[in-house]
Amino acid sequence: MNPREYLFVALDQMEPKAALALASRVAPEVGGFKVGMDLFNQGGPAVVEQVVALGRPVFLDLKLHDIPQTVARGVRAVRGLGVRYLNVHASGGEAMLRAAQDAAGDEMQLLAVTLLTSIDRETAQSIGWHESPQEIVARLARIAQRAGVNGYVTSGEEAAQLRRLAPGATIAVPGVRRAADAAADQRRIVTPAQARRAGADLIIVGRAIAQAADPLEAARAFVTEIGEGAVR
Repeated sequence: MNPREYLFVALDQMEPKAALALASRVAPEVGGFKVGMDLFNQGGPAVVEQVVALGRPVFLDLKLHDIPQTVARGVRAVRGLGVRYLNVHASGGEAMLRAAQDAAGDEMQLLAVTLLTSIDRETAQSIGWHESPQEIVARLARIAQRAGVNGYVTSGEEAAQLRRLAPGATIAVPGVRRAADAAADQRRIVTPAQARRAGADLIIVGRAIAQAADPLEAARAFVTEIGEGAVR
């Protein structure tokens, strides 16, 4: 697979007009786009359909987490938008995940969110999770696996662990930064080469491309680094 197919640009923290302009500009050099909750709340289904129309796979990042029936209805509503990926929180439990997977059918790939990349060990403990991030991720991944969900969103630090647990799963890794980029609000971050080497299928990059002086050149730089992490 061409290294650029791994790169998904996060369309977050911008208005719909700016997001669509950015997506149109970088589409030839990237594998797909992640439409975040903020953009979806501003532009609704229409902005998702406009991004889908650019011809690249779209990951709709809504992180659904509710009672099983409500999540299933939400998944069914998303199916008609043409997105390739949709995420749900693994911490919603097996019944919720199973209902979501049943509703997704064969039209979408569900991705179970394990532990947010903004949560480190200290933050996890303050919530009441006393395991290490790696143990939390493994436990939640197994719950998703039992529910029939064959995809995960996880930090690059745990991607290799999940690849061993589920060799055929789709693994999305946010919080990816080049060495020179600021970490911002992320805690468990990796470089593009590290993410690819760990087994990531979707390498998600936001501000480092969106806020670059030349987003197209920034996207190309990420693709180059992803290529350097090719598994040999």
